[in-house]
Amino acid sequence: MGNTKSPFSKQQLLPQEEMLEISLQKGELFIGIPKETHYQEKRVCLTPDAVAALSMHGHRILIESEAGLAANFSDKDYSEAGAEITSDTKKVFGCPMILKVEPPSLDELELMNPQCILISALQLKTQSKKYFETLAAKRATALAFEFIRDETGALPAVRTLSEIAGTASVLIAAELLNNLKGGNGLMFGNISGVPPVKVVILGAGTVSEFATRAALGLGAQVQVFDNSITKLRCLQNNLGRQLNTSTVQPQTLMHALSECDVAIGAVRGKNRSPVLVTEEMVQHMPKGSVIVDVSIDMGGCFETSELTTHDHPTFEKFGVTHYCVPNIPSRYARTASVSISNIFTPYLLQIAEEGGLEPSLRFNRGLKSGLYFYHGILTNKGVADWFNLPYSDANLLIF
Repeated sequence: MGNTKSPFSKQQLLPQEEMLEISLQKGELFIGIPKETHYQEKRVCLTPDAVAALSMHGHRILIESEAGLAANFSDKDYSEAGAEITSDTKKVFGCPMILKVEPPSLDELELMNPQCILISALQLKTQSKKYFETLAAKRATALAFEFIRDETGALPAVRTLSEIAGTASVLIAAELLNNLKGGNGLMFGNISGVPPVKVVILGAGTVSEFATRAALGLGAQVQVFDNSITKLRCLQNNLGRQLNTSTVQPQTLMHALSECDVAIGAVRGKNRSPVLVTEEMVQHMPKGSVIVDVSIDMGGCFETSELTTHDHPTFEKFGVTHYCVPNIPSRYARTASVSISNIFTPYLLQIAEEGGLEPSLRFNRGLKSGLYFYHGILTNKGVADWFNLPYSDANLLIF
């Protein structure tokens, strides 16, 4: 009886849980990083240090020549870190996984292979229906890094870029106040015997928190407006000090703006930023004062705001200098690139460790929240509603 041969193999007799453990093998990634072609985009999504970390784990990185040049990373830096450099754009887009900062153009989508994986920003408001139809035809799997959530439920990419935009808004305002830029000649800085610069900040989110931190650090007097008392309270707790805060009441806001030197707009809306500052309020602002509308990418929260570029960043209206550039982090390309790279790298290592993107999506709910295409099937309800496209719940496709 003891010599009876079993009709099942040893593998078939293993419990199912053990079989799952055995089938989970580390994957090797082949990542393509093309040069950004979007207007005034200077960031790159992996730094040479990140490339070195991935290369040490056996992953291949193919980078288009000069992809990191605008962020002060040379081809030599990447080559020494273990990346392969090519001038062939088509070859880069032919990689199984594509990493980009800006979403690819329709021409770039056509260069991608079927069944590829795309990780980039989505920027829903700037997209066309054709973009999603092309991804569907390619049977692509696509993740938007601005939708990816961490273990706390926060959006790490949105937060880190908001931190840069918030700090930058104060540095930009400080620069625009000087006489050479047509400002009123005031300087940020707690100079003995000189009244501090007065700053009004609209909104109490991450951009506002870092703008407030920077302004206070430079010795300014700050007043923050938001309609959420909870957000205002959180802002004070995060900064660890009492602030002059207020809900958005037209008369109070008008009075604050009529005395301020700098106004920073950092208000987000569901589809468009609410216009909190009317043209009349701007007319009452002091001559030579500065408006930095960080909300301009969602329409702006000043009625007088108009879209500007890094080449021509400002215009004057009612004697007030307006700065309305939508892509502020790209102004600090190296800092922004390191920040984005810090977010990408752990996820890429985790995807490889768990045997590829599909197992990783199964185990990591935060990563799954960034998914908007799965093998050519739209999985994001917001995109589906916006463009009137059919979609399937990702949880029904990945289990």
